[in-house]
Amino acid sequence: MTVIRDAQARRIETPNGVMTTLASPTQGAAGQSVWRVDALPGMVGPLHAFDCESVWTWLDGGCAVQVGRERYEVAAGDTLVLAADVLRQMFGDAERGFTAIVAAPAGVQVYNPGGLVADGACDLVPEGTERMPLPWAC
Repeated sequence: MTVIRDAQARRIETPNGVMTTLASPTQGAAGQSVWRVDALPGMVGPLHAFDCESVWTWLDGGCAVQVGRERYEVAAGDTLVLAADVLRQMFGDAERGFTAIVAAPAGVQVYNPGGLVADGACDLVPEGTERMPLPWAC
């Protein structure tokens, strides 16, 4: 058994908030990755996809999630299962942002399907067809 104390959690600031690694292969030797997202109010995430399924549970605030051609409004208490290889973009609540817990298989990688580049893209989402591991899920 491994206990990961809050003081040991890895925190990575992004343009849209803070990602906190709760468990991963390099943090607790976990076989899956779990992280917390504290998204800033009004954040607009980059268009991206994961190469595997991810499960998001909102703890506070809310957001709109564009998944392909569908748009979902989610809030505290809601859980969204996002399929692998599906283009998605998140839009945080304008006043509160959101807090969510995310679980995905270890080694999850992020990419831009078809090499799309979107407004608001950051260094954490590669351009073109390159794939890269999420730094908070490693």
